[in-house]
Amino acid sequence: MTQEPRPDLRPEIRIDTREGSSPETRSNPSDSHAAPSQPSARIRPAARGELVLRIEAEAIGRLADGFAHGPRGEAFAAAVQCVLGCQGQTVVTGMGKAGLVGQKISATLASTGTPSFFLHPAEALHGDLGRIRPGDVVLALSNSGETAEVNMVMAAVRKLGLPLIGLTGRADSTLGTHSDHLLDIGRVEEACPLKLAPTASTTLMLALGDALAMAVLEEREFGPRDYAVFHPAGSLGRRLMRVDEVMRKGDALPLVLAGTSVADALIQTSKTKGRPGASLVVDADGVLSGIFTDGDLRRLLEGGSFERLERPIDEFMAAQPKVLAPSDLAVDAHRLLRENRIDMAPVIDESRRPVGLIDVQDLIEVGI
Repeated sequence: MTQEPRPDLRPEIRIDTREGSSPETRSNPSDSHAAPSQPSARIRPAARGELVLRIEAEAIGRLADGFAHGPRGEAFAAAVQCVLGCQGQTVVTGMGKAGLVGQKISATLASTGTPSFFLHPAEALHGDLGRIRPGDVVLALSNSGETAEVNMVMAAVRKLGLPLIGLTGRADSTLGTHSDHLLDIGRVEEACPLKLAPTASTTLMLALGDALAMAVLEEREFGPRDYAVFHPAGSLGRRLMRVDEVMRKGDALPLVLAGTSVADALIQTSKTKGRPGASLVVDADGVLSGIFTDGDLRRLLEGGSFERLERPIDEFMAAQPKVLAPSDLAVDAHRLLRENRIDMAPVIDESRRPVGLIDVQDLIEVGI
């Protein structure tokens, strides 16, 4: 008796390959660990790209649904507290694609105020376990939860008595059942046409790792100025540079006493290091009274009124100049100069005593 073939009950992806069409996505993804299906029909590259993006986006959406108020959210919150309470470093480990994701998660943690390094599990088993110290926390990544090298590292971590955070797609796996805090992404159907290459699963790992790092960042009250400390170079560093890192100060600060004649003030300023294009006028207590710029000098000399050079600089200075604080960001200083169409501004302390001078040319030189 011939047995009839069993119907394929797996959800079907219907792809319209016509120009301008959009791929339809599956509504109930199957178990990614089931036997691989046959390669799907070849479709246009753009349609395949859209399908992959939709599958991965919907996987993140499913993980996020009810996350904040469900058991996954509770486990996540416990993992955040575990990292916050760490007295050492957050050691991240993982093999293959999960390891590459782990490297990014470790880098994100380190750049946002959480000391962290990536430990390759194979290297760990050949001596690098010595990098792990008492007080550390270990974050282990494995979609299956059965990666041999990762689980061997896990066993060593358990012997050391260190907290273990497991990020896996199988809560009932070796990694899942032996973790102190489980970050469970669930069983995910990969976006690969062969259902083999890690795609949706690694996207979820990366997203959940980012969520962990950002939640820890917020709990630490880690702000833009803290971020700038870890990003001194490149465009990020320039955007987060503080005014006191750029301003002219010390012997480059052009201070003149109120009542000084314009001519004498010009002589004093010309001897100042860097030859600034302005004089900061202060009273007898060193408090800022105003600023006298090259533009003020040009206006003073209009019509050949050179006798004005002997008059007090107070008569021609801007008595209420725009000012900055040393802790202001350099990009905000640039915005202040641009919006007010000025080339420089005094930097004052809490007592309104000048401690620096910001010149637009200095901002340009550092790339702001």
